[in-house]
Amino acid sequence: MNIFLRELKANLKALVIFSVIVVLISTVGFAKFSVYAENPELLSVIEKLPASLLDAFNLRSFNLTTLSGFYGVMFTYYALIVGLAAAIWGNEVIVKEERDKTAEFSLTLPISRRRAVTAKLLAMTVDLAALILVIYLTLFFLAQSYQPDRAFWDFLVLSLGGLALLAAIFLAVGALLGCAMDSYKKSGAAAIAVTLGTYFLSVFSGLHEKLAFLAYFSPFRYADAWTMWQKGRIESVYLWISACVILASLAAAYWLYERRDLLL
Repeated sequence: MNIFLRELKANLKALVIFSVIVVLISTVGFAKFSVYAENPELLSVIEKLPASLLDAFNLRSFNLTTLSGFYGVMFTYYALIVGLAAAIWGNEVIVKEERDKTAEFSLTLPISRRRAVTAKLLAMTVDLAALILVIYLTLFFLAQSYQPDRAFWDFLVLSLGGLALLAAIFLAVGALLGCAMDSYKKSGAAAIAVTLGTYFLSVFSGLHEKLAFLAYFSPFRYADAWTMWQKGRIESVYLWISACVILASLAAAYWLYERRDLLL
């Protein structure tokens, strides 16, 4: 329990930073939305962009003059923020002790490595839940002046579930990279690279039908804003893939950490 509380306290600064980023992006985004809502003719400028580019970023799927449509486009930013936070925090579950030169102290605690990692993962899960809550509260207050309808709230709640799915995937993958790599600098860079790389895969998958298969390799497509808005659900095939990735990554992370020589 002490490890759990210590991790929450140690990660508070990072949580505040990501929360501030969420608030700033949301505030700027809604300021732009007010312009589109009052001047729908501005959409003609966006429509002149290449069709493949519009499809890749859902700019042709959503109506930017509606609250739900604008949020559907903004969802990409929230997904990136949550994905990066989860990957970084998941990676630090393992490597932070080596980076901060506190691994020797941790090894003297009368608990197993497995229990220590579990406590850290739970703390990071709470932090990610808090970050998603910040997103919800920020959107809740900013949307009030635009008289959101029931469809918007349903879409928002479902999309937050999509963010939770992304968070779980990248948290597990980040932890795996931290255990699999012998350098905390390399594993941190790899966690960020995987997150950004899979995001670009999601973009490429929307550029052409022949690239659609790339969606299976990108968690950002698992929680696709357009699918959630149009169908009111996350596709079951992506839920199954997500479950497999999360369980396999965590199992491998625990197995590797039990056998890892920590850098003191």
